[in-house]
Amino acid sequence: MNWDRIEGNWKEFMGKAKQKWGKLTDDDLSQINGRRDELSGRLQKHYGYAKDQADREIDNWTSRSGM
Repeated sequence: MNWDRIEGNWKEFMGKAKQKWGKLTDDDLSQINGRRDELSGRLQKHYGYAKDQADREIDNWTSRSGM
């Protein structure tokens, strides 16, 4: 999946992200605003992931969601 598509349609993907990562607040999702690096950082903060683990989580999410 092309991340540009997610970034451009972030409002559509916010609900899916919230379902996947329930610890992300609405404020987090608004702040992320479709930026992959910001999502990675928020996952690291809320879940204690290392950067590479957060990136793998995002990759798995985008590939499994058919995005």
